[in-house]
Amino acid sequence: MRIVQVECYSSYTYAQEPRSFTWQEEVNTIESMEKAWQEPGKRLFNVTIANGKSFNLCYNEITDEWSAVALTH
Repeated sequence: MRIVQVECYSSYTYAQEPRSFTWQEEVNTIESMEKAWQEPGKRLFNVTIANGKSFNLCYNEITDEWSAVALTH
């Protein structure tokens, strides 16, 4: 898990839909969101970027931080 910066769409609540994030000093545009769900104090998203790699993004509402984990296929 790595702390990352995320640009996201927010309407009625913050962290509604991530649009891009920084991973290894590179900004990656999210091409598709495969799944979004909530757990107590967290918002989670499985996303795919342009090169086909998938990531799990997590917004921790308590610490106000985003983290990312690269998923393997």
